[in-house]
Amino acid sequence: MTALLSLVLRDGGRRVVAIDADPNASLAACMGYPHAESIRPIVEMDDLIEERMGVRPGTTGGMFRLNPFVADIPEKFSVEIAGIRVLVAGAMKKGGAGCYCPENALLRAMIAHLLVEADVALVLDMEAGLEHLSRGTVKAVDALLVVTEPSLRGIETARRIKSLAGDIGLKHLFVVGNKIHTPKDEPFVKKELAGWEIAGFLPYDDGIRRADMEGKPVWDGASKKTTAAVKRIADFVSVRLAAA
Repeated sequence: MTALLSLVLRDGGRRVVAIDADPNASLAACMGYPHAESIRPIVEMDDLIEERMGVRPGTTGGMFRLNPFVADIPEKFSVEIAGIRVLVAGAMKKGGAGCYCPENALLRAMIAHLLVEADVALVLDMEAGLEHLSRGTVKAVDALLVVTEPSLRGIETARRIKSLAGDIGLKHLFVVGNKIHTPKDEPFVKKELAGWEIAGFLPYDDGIRRADMEGKPVWDGASKKTTAAVKRIADFVSVRLAAA
């Protein structure tokens, strides 16, 4: 979804930055980037963090900068894939705040900077949580897409994300049903998430699975039906936001 949405926005003339904020970083590989595992997550760049935050990662106690310079990070530490800038942020560190705050603060500052860049379409791929966002950045977020498969586990995760989104004040939340395979799948998602705003559905696409096996970009394997569905989702969200 993230890769195809980035492509749709690029084709629409936008300057796209896609951030992989999942601990199991795979966005660059999904886009067909060779040796994607060699891209170091920002959160693991100790020298960069020390330079910008004024404190070494893992340092207990002490003070660090709350407004670090981050404007050059997207250009310096991203890779370009099909005209899309891709950054690997890494997972927010958990544990003692004194040990981990510098890394988290740098990531949030970088994301906040990109969110307010007028000519940038920022697509942020997160795990099932919103750790990379805060009440301070949420006003700049246009929309949160909750992607779920037609399963009880997926539905429960979607409900938990909605609760987290409410906690930080995210208002524009849309559901995307993913890997729709049988005639029962769409009605199941609609029934279980009744009252939610559904942006659209993506079909199960075996071409995507094959592209992944061959190390090709997801868009090389995606069917026209899938790419058209992503375009409809992007258009639907744009119209809803314009009317809000």
